[in-house]
Amino acid sequence: MVEHDYKQLLDIKDEEQCISSLGDAVSPPDDGYVYCNATFDSVLCWAPTRAGEMASLNCPPIYSLDATKHATRRCGDNGMWDGRYPGDTSMGPQGWTNFDKCFIPQAKILVERYFGNKTEEEVEAMRSTLRGTRTLDMVGLVLSLLAVIISLLIFSYFRSLRCHRTRIHRNLFVSIGIQVILRLAYYIDQQVARTSGGEIAGSAVRSSGIIFHAPIVCEIHLALLEYSHTVMFMWMFIEGFYLHNVIAVSVFSGKPNYKLYYAVAWGVPLPFVAAWVYAMSTSYNQSCWELYYYDLNIWILEAPRIAVLAINLFFYCNIIRILISKLRSSYSNEEQQVRKAMKAAIILLPLLGMTNFLVMMEPPTSTEGFGAWSYISHFLVSFQGFFISVAYCFLNGEVRLTLSKRWERHCQHLPAHASSKRRLSRSLSIFTSFTEVSHGSSQQNKSRTPSTGNGVPLLRDLATISESHTRI
Repeated sequence: MVEHDYKQLLDIKDEEQCISSLGDAVSPPDDGYVYCNATFDSVLCWAPTRAGEMASLNCPPIYSLDATKHATRRCGDNGMWDGRYPGDTSMGPQGWTNFDKCFIPQAKILVERYFGNKTEEEVEAMRSTLRGTRTLDMVGLVLSLLAVIISLLIFSYFRSLRCHRTRIHRNLFVSIGIQVILRLAYYIDQQVARTSGGEIAGSAVRSSGIIFHAPIVCEIHLALLEYSHTVMFMWMFIEGFYLHNVIAVSVFSGKPNYKLYYAVAWGVPLPFVAAWVYAMSTSYNQSCWELYYYDLNIWILEAPRIAVLAINLFFYCNIIRILISKLRSSYSNEEQQVRKAMKAAIILLPLLGMTNFLVMMEPPTSTEGFGAWSYISHFLVSFQGFFISVAYCFLNGEVRLTLSKRWERHCQHLPAHASSKRRLSRSLSIFTSFTEVSHGSSQQNKSRTPSTGNGVPLLRDLATISESHTRI
C-alpha cells in the first residue's frame, strides 16, 4: 500500500511528469522477474509492478472519494497491465485502475446507476451534460438574483405598489434571493478551490482551505441553504393560500394576518431543518455531508416540501377551474378564453412552485433521458426567480403604469431644468402646465387603483387578463 501527498498529485499531469517523479524507481529491479512498466492513468502515477501482483495507492483526496481507501490495478502474468478483469489486454499498455473502493457509498450508487454498463462515448456525453447544466445553473442564478433585487427595489420604493399582494411577493423574493446567494457562494467556492488549491480529475482537492473543505463552516452553509430553500416553499404556499382564498373564499378576503404568515414561512422550517442537522451530525459520516441528497435523512426536509407542492397543486387546479368558469361567462370568444386561460396557467406555475416537481423526480438512467431531465429541471429551478420577477413585477400592469408615470414626470422636469435664462418664463409656464396635468392624472389613476381586500387583484396576478398592457 503506497500513500502519496496530494501536492505531488497536482504536479503530475502526464506520463512524462509521472516518470520523472518516480526517479530511480522508474526502472524495475533486475531480479529475473517480469514487471509491468511505470504508467500514468490520468490521476495516479504507478511504479513498476511485478507480474501477477496487485499494486495499490491511496485514493485521490477529492469530492465523493474516501482518501483513506485505496485504488488498485493488477499487473498481468505477461508483464502487461490488466484491463477490467485478469488477462484482459484490450485497454493497451496503460491498463485499468479500479477506483471502486474509493467511492463513498452514495457516490458508488450513483456511479453504478448512471455510468455503469455505458460505452466511453455515453459516459463522456453524461459528463458533458453535467458541465453544461452547471453553466446553465450559474447563468440562471445570476439572472434570478438580479431580477429579484430589482423587483424588491421597485416594490419597496413606490408607495402605490405597497399592498397585501406585493408584501407577500416581497417576502418570496427575499427568500429566493437568500437561496440564490447561498447557491452561488457554493459554486464560486468550488471554483476558487480549483484555481487556488488545485484540482485532480476536474475536482478540487480537499486541502485547498475553502468553505467546502472546512467541515463546520460547510455544514452551517448547507443548513442555511436548506433552510432558505424550505422558506421559499413556504412563501409559495402562502402565495397560493392567499390567492386561492381571495378568489374562492370571500370570508378570507380581508386584511391578511401577516404575523401568522411570518410564523408559518420563517418559523415552521426551523424545527425541520434542526431535526435534519441533528440526524446528519449523528448518522452521516462524510465530510461536509457529501452527496447528502441521496441519504434517507433528506426526507425530513423533502416531505414537508412535497406536502406544500401537493396543497399548491390543489390551489392551482381550483384557481384555473374558477378562472375558466369566469371566462366562459364573459363575452370573449372561445379562442380568447383559451389563450387567457393558458396565460394564467403558465404564469402561476413558478409562483406556486409547480416547476419543482420535475427536479424531485428520479432522473432517467439513459444518456438521452438524463440529458433532457438535467437541462429542463436545472433551467426551471435556476431561472425560477427570474420567471417570477418578470411575471409578477416587470410585466405587471400596475408596476408598468407606475414606472411609466414616474418616467413621464422625470421627462416633464427636464425642459425646466435645461432651459436657458432667456427662455425662463416660457419654460416655467410649460413646467406649470405639465405639473397640473401630472397631478390631475395621478389623482385619476389613484382613484382607479383597485382595493386589495376584494377579489379584483385576482385576474391582475393571473397575467392581468382584463388589461392589455400585461404580456407573457
